[in-house]
Amino acid sequence: MVTITKRLLAVAMVLGFGMALSACETAEGFGRDMEKLGQQIQESVNE
Repeated sequence: MVTITKRLLAVAMVLGFGMALSACETAEGFGRDMEKLGQQIQESVNE
């Protein structure tokens, strides 16, 4: 019984870390997209 609980906890932790890492990459990509959009807006205003 304890072994099953430990395995389930380990699987949950691995899934949690995987989701956290993918969320960080998504947020980072979103930040880069917003930065590029801001640059394009600035360039169009300067023209």
